[in-house]
Amino acid sequence: MRGHAATRPAHSSTAPSVVLGAVLFVFMHAAHADIFGKVDRSGAVVLTDTPGKAGMSVIVAAPVASGRAKQPGDSRTVPVDTAQFDTVIAEASETFHLQPELIHAVIDVESRYNPYAVSDKGALGLMQLMPDTARRFSDGNMFNPRDNVLAGARYLRFLLDLFKDDVELALAAYNAGENAVIRAGYRVPSFPETRSYVPRVLEKYRRLLPASG
Repeated sequence: MRGHAATRPAHSSTAPSVVLGAVLFVFMHAAHADIFGKVDRSGAVVLTDTPGKAGMSVIVAAPVASGRAKQPGDSRTVPVDTAQFDTVIAEASETFHLQPELIHAVIDVESRYNPYAVSDKGALGLMQLMPDTARRFSDGNMFNPRDNVLAGARYLRFLLDLFKDDVELALAAYNAGENAVIRAGYRVPSFPETRSYVPRVLEKYRRLLPASG
């Protein structure tokens, strides 16, 4: 069902709410995904389960578990088509002079590419931005993949500039906050989560880099 759209007239002999409800029922049970919709110029109701279509808004959101996405090796992790985010990651990479592999690595560890992920601490979206951080670097919707990735990439660029392109310290600050890194004497803070987070992102980042030579 992924990638297909359904169109039904908004005005027919059947009540629009009944028609819409019936179509949504089919989509939800077939796709188990977010449902996006709009009413086109002819008055037809257009539905799809493919994100990123122009003019579409979320009509029904797929269930999202609380907390960061499950870690690699967890048998319950659902495979994700990461290519759907390639365009915005390329845009963020060019805009903020970041390697796309680094953005991919952060997203993978932070949310496993779940745009609706919410951590126990309240971090949001693909790059798991805390609300205060999101407001510093964006006025967008953190559940919108483009808004989230651009905000997260902007924050990463800020941290890399702050720590003179030291990727390890920038990642530590991304996880624990820049003040925590500064208080630790410009070293990775001793927080267990941060000590685990930094090498995990670095390992994925290095694995994604093109082979040299």
